[in-house]
Amino acid sequence: MEKFMKYIEEKMMPPMARLAEQRHLRAIRDGIISTISLIIIGCFFLVVVNLPIPAWKEFITPYIGDIMIPFRVTVSLMALYASYGMGYSLSRSYDLDGVSGGVLSMAAFLMTNIPLNVTDKAGTALGWMLPMNYLGGSGMFVAILTMIFAVEILRLCKEKNITIKMPEQVPASVARSFEALIPGGLIIIILWIIRVMLKFDINAFIMKLFSPLVNVAGNTFLGVFLPVLLICLLWVSGVHGVSVIGSLLRPIWLVLLDQNMAAVAAGDIATNIGTEGFFDLFVWIGGSGGTLALCVLFLFSKSSYLKQVGKFSIIPGLFNINEPIIFGAPIVLNPILGIPFVVGPLINTVTTYVAMSLGWVKKVSVMAPWTLPSPVKAFLATNDWRAAVLTIINFCISLAVFYPFFKIYEAKLIQEETQGAVEE
Repeated sequence: MEKFMKYIEEKMMPPMARLAEQRHLRAIRDGIISTISLIIIGCFFLVVVNLPIPAWKEFITPYIGDIMIPFRVTVSLMALYASYGMGYSLSRSYDLDGVSGGVLSMAAFLMTNIPLNVTDKAGTALGWMLPMNYLGGSGMFVAILTMIFAVEILRLCKEKNITIKMPEQVPASVARSFEALIPGGLIIIILWIIRVMLKFDINAFIMKLFSPLVNVAGNTFLGVFLPVLLICLLWVSGVHGVSVIGSLLRPIWLVLLDQNMAAVAAGDIATNIGTEGFFDLFVWIGGSGGTLALCVLFLFSKSSYLKQVGKFSIIPGLFNINEPIIFGAPIVLNPILGIPFVVGPLINTVTTYVAMSLGWVKKVSVMAPWTLPSPVKAFLATNDWRAAVLTIINFCISLAVFYPFFKIYEAKLIQEETQGAVEE
């Protein structure tokens, strides 16, 4: 195990650490995270509509259309909001104007969606309207690509001095708008030619291109097993595993969640297993590695140090914040605790995948606040009481996996503490 840990530390850790800080991946991560509050708010209305109470469903049916409007202008537009956030973040990383970068990214994304002149059944003209098919999670891939395209054009024009310079007396906000005029024109014209004149549907092409990858991540065992393995190994090596792997896979997870939410909103059953909620709710109980179990064990430790770590990490752990115990125990570069930190989540991945694939537990169709305790969060995210039971079962599994390694580590620390006391 020590040789394996040394290999990860020396060979894998440096490139993964650099990957986590790569400016484009960081911008994607920050931009998508900026939409989380809106997604959670929108999901609340989806929960209200789908409460598993027959009398409530009968009462609320006539009002579902009105109640779902906040859901449609938040979750159903998540890619649109993310395009601005990602563009802002990437522009700032280049020391460009963040607002201009965000606006141009959003405009570039909208250019891939053609407005339609709509009439109702009676033939009354309703005017030009923008289809929402690809403005939510389904359009996240295109939002990322158009964001990179727009900001790189902005950066290139800035570097080559292809901008309109205004006198110093002009207010800074006005000057920034004119500086973005030429790059904005290039972005709009290029995308107009591609989407309108050449009639190339970028969204449909990207969805077709990535559909095999989405299917693998959504409903196959390897699609959920490999991310858990990689995230845990990176954490043990000292790299924030979710930041690295999540930056790569979160767009796919959002597409899968969007499909589940759309199915539930239409009265159907969610079908995708591998959403981000699969990991957050059932695998990372207490945070990456399922460390809430270790917090509980530390509370009853005979080692004074581990007992103190347990006391200051248990409350954050209940709300899925586990940095205190990861770096306090520590788990990072610790072969003894590193083994259960990897093995426990892999077992929980198997139990959860089996339960969902056999229909024992509903798939995740709501993005619940990640800081909620796992059983509560699991019920809200699936509308299924059995999901809360599954989190308790997985917690017990983590407890059993951590226990023997905890006792080994505890004995080691007790010996060190006793020896230290004798020397003093």
